[in-house]
Amino acid sequence: MKLPRLIFVAWLGLGLVRAQSTSPANPRPLARGPAWVYAAAQPDDFPLATAAGAAPIVFSTDDFKVVTLAAHDLAADIEQVTGQKPALRPASTFSQMGGGRGPIVVVGTLGQSPLIDELARAGKFDSSELRGAWESFLIATVAHPWPGIPSALVIAGSDRRGTAFGVYELSQAIGVSPWHWWADLAPEKQPALHVAAGTRRFGPPSVKYRGIFINDEDWGLHVWAKNNFEPEHGGIGPKTYAKVFELLLRLKANTLWPAMHAVSKPFNAFAENAPLADAYAIVMGSSHAEPMLRNNVGEWPHDRDKDYNYLTNRDGVLKYWDERVAANGRYENIYTLGMRGIHDSVMQGPKTNPERIATLEKIFADQRALLAKHVRPDLEHVPQIFCAYKEVLPLYRGGLRVPDDVTVMFPDDNFGYIRDFPAASERNRAGGFGVYYHLSYLGAPMSDLWLSTTPPALVWEEMTKAYDAGARTIWIANIGDLKPAEIDMEFFLQLAWDIKRWRRDNLDDFLPEWAAREFGAGQAKEIAAIMRDYYQLNFQRKPEHLQWWMPKDPPRAGTLSDDEVRERLAAFEALRYRLAVVGSGIPEWQAGAFYELVAYPVFGARLANERFFLGERGEVPGATMAGEALREITKFYNEGIVGGKWRGIMALEPADDDWKSMRIARWETPKYSRPTPPTPGTGGVISLEAERFTRKTDRVGAAWERIPGLGRTGEGSVAVFPTTAVSIAPEKLVADAPRLDYEVSFGAAGEFPVTVYLVPAHPIANSALRFALALDDAAPQIVALEFKDGAAEWAQGVLNNTRTAKATLHVPSPGAHTLKIFMVDAGVVLDKLVIDCGGLVPSYLGPPESLSAR
Repeated sequence: MKLPRLIFVAWLGLGLVRAQSTSPANPRPLARGPAWVYAAAQPDDFPLATAAGAAPIVFSTDDFKVVTLAAHDLAADIEQVTGQKPALRPASTFSQMGGGRGPIVVVGTLGQSPLIDELARAGKFDSSELRGAWESFLIATVAHPWPGIPSALVIAGSDRRGTAFGVYELSQAIGVSPWHWWADLAPEKQPALHVAAGTRRFGPPSVKYRGIFINDEDWGLHVWAKNNFEPEHGGIGPKTYAKVFELLLRLKANTLWPAMHAVSKPFNAFAENAPLADAYAIVMGSSHAEPMLRNNVGEWPHDRDKDYNYLTNRDGVLKYWDERVAANGRYENIYTLGMRGIHDSVMQGPKTNPERIATLEKIFADQRALLAKHVRPDLEHVPQIFCAYKEVLPLYRGGLRVPDDVTVMFPDDNFGYIRDFPAASERNRAGGFGVYYHLSYLGAPMSDLWLSTTPPALVWEEMTKAYDAGARTIWIANIGDLKPAEIDMEFFLQLAWDIKRWRRDNLDDFLPEWAAREFGAGQAKEIAAIMRDYYQLNFQRKPEHLQWWMPKDPPRAGTLSDDEVRERLAAFEALRYRLAVVGSGIPEWQAGAFYELVAYPVFGARLANERFFLGERGEVPGATMAGEALREITKFYNEGIVGGKWRGIMALEPADDDWKSMRIARWETPKYSRPTPPTPGTGGVISLEAERFTRKTDRVGAAWERIPGLGRTGEGSVAVFPTTAVSIAPEKLVADAPRLDYEVSFGAAGEFPVTVYLVPAHPIANSALRFALALDDAAPQIVALEFKDGAAEWAQGVLNNTRTAKATLHVPSPGAHTLKIFMVDAGVVLDKLVIDCGGLVPSYLGPPESLSAR
């Protein structure tokens, strides 16, 4: 597959050198974290595959179906890497395998596989940490497991998913990416595979249920499935879901909320879907608006919203729910409780919040009676969630009584900022808490449906904060069409599996590790750096938000200064050049994956910005050319890579005229003019990146700490950790509050306004984001930004990924001074500080919200 000269020469500016057409042999150690699989043999290593052949994989047909599926995938993975395909041997034929047998791989679930149980009883491996554990596994080399067999590699799971996760952990260790099918990542060929001697234990996971929500699939996944991958099913069906289920297992996820828009047939419209999910051991759920596993848009037997009213049609609604639970109750599910409108709308019937609360409490009782009837009577063992999304969250905070064994899911604000957190007083509820999080969104103020641009650092800051507050039972990420959200989706799920894997001190390693796994160590550092800058540039303003007016409002100019526009376009141009240099070293067998995961997102963001800003500046030919190029590279994604495998998967935003009230407008030549830049003053401006403090003071078990990669400029931001730190009373700030110091120099005395730019995370402690500042030894002045969730200030905040708080500094004399920032509440994330000493204040990618909010 050749990438077209048009793209890599005309747009990148360099030719693309192809190393070879097939995956090369590479005898280097296959490091995945601590290396434990090697091409070259070491003493006592287990020979998984050599020139003489591959070790047979033995499993029990009495084990769970997912074990058989995973074993077959492992055999295929080993063949991909070495060319040697292991034999698959049912345990029932084990005694007839004959004498002189060599090493074998034994895969099975404790208590379900006779061979695994036999090895455990014989003390060949320590099963004590597996018994009764949730989704845990070990991978161990065993010498002389049975007479005539010199060695075995044992993959033992505590339960069915634990076994499957163990199998796919080995697949990753030999070089097979979890995205091998979904992102066309062929593994490097190896002459042999040897597993280092010893035992490796994994699990249990940090979060019990971890998964994704396929949503807003109208423009990508549905079109691709309908017209390309499984036209026989008219869209997303069993064939697509089988690929999704395998991907989830390879990422150690276990839960799926299926596609539910009107274009898609309901998940249960296909009789084979629920048994298929069970075969893959995937826990099925349904979205915040789909109670009791129902797809309302496709399954409610009346017109939209007609009779879907619990107050006037209780019997009809209960029958509707009863049918689904009766049909699916034998499978492993998570049941969404409560009731909203047919499609992400307010519940029909009750008119006031007290009436809604009373109705929901009756609904809970009736829904749980259905679960007791069809699933099991001891409801504390039936997984149930209540998702407090949108208008439902005030009901929960307003006194709604959710049964104690039900998990309460808090939502983000649809833009990656979690709206609420468990209070210390409620964290002991039996059902625990969870998070519903958006990496893609169709909704106001403007949708985010095309490129995936949420910085992993933001996902880390928000999700670790939620985990520390007690949200540990279920995490679900809305990933839209799945592609191109591969990086964000995996990072989210890695955190859910092991919350300690990524920390402030190694967060910068995620992208290099990801790039090394997918494209090799030689290019990893620069690919990671390109993606880091891609996330930061798009954090300043997403490609889907490149208009500064709300839908239905008259178009108006953007708020970036001329200098900021020039710097932004130059930064994207620099990414283009760097991408060209990296691209010249990408071998042909990796070209499709590189285009999907790196080149297209970077190209697309760059061209979208050129089209908008060149158009604003009146450079219409350049803007038109960028638009044409954008359409061409999207067409190439759909038709030119991997033999047209992804035909229909990628759609530019807006792809059509639906949902116009919440999507960016189609680009056209602007009919407005950019404003004349103001005349600079003479006093100057002091601009401070928050993470570049001079020193810090830690107190009361808390500290301001850097968060690398989170911020609109610079290298990151700062926030107080732990995020559960208790608020500091105003009179105790000087003595008790963690503090940051910045050495600054003023050219004159005076009263100077200071603007503090905050990452628009929601407050933890109250309705405001609070901190304090002081100059030298002056008394700290508390700065409180009222958050006003849902108001115009919030809308501008999420579109710009910043909120601004203001104060005034009294500077008694020119010269050196110390600006001090004190913690008041945890949850404040500082990005930048700007002191106006009488100069032209840089807009910092748009003026403060008080000037730009409508």
